[in-house]
Amino acid sequence: MPVHDLSTDDVARGLSDGSILLIDVREPHEFQMAHIPGSLNLPLSSFDPRAIPEPDGKRVVFMCAAGMRSLQASEIAQSSGKPYDAHLEGGIKGWVMDGQDIARS
Repeated sequence: MPVHDLSTDDVARGLSDGSILLIDVREPHEFQMAHIPGSLNLPLSSFDPRAIPEPDGKRVVFMCAAGMRSLQASEIAQSSGKPYDAHLEGGIKGWVMDGQDIARS
């Protein structure tokens, strides 16, 4: 199953209307420095697709710093039988460059 690239606008819209569950696969220290409000941190270094909460009809979307780890997370999830096939193209770097809000822990 291919991994679909979602734009910043796609993800922002999905977070706003509640149709996306955003999983940030960066490491905890990266997440604390800056993250997308509403995202959930499940680091790729210890990634287990079974730890993803039940999406309750939402589309699961992975994200990272620039888009490489999120592709890996989607591939890992798919190989474990999960139908999660989307990631934020450009990661948080693209998100910030597009002028979207971030949060800091």
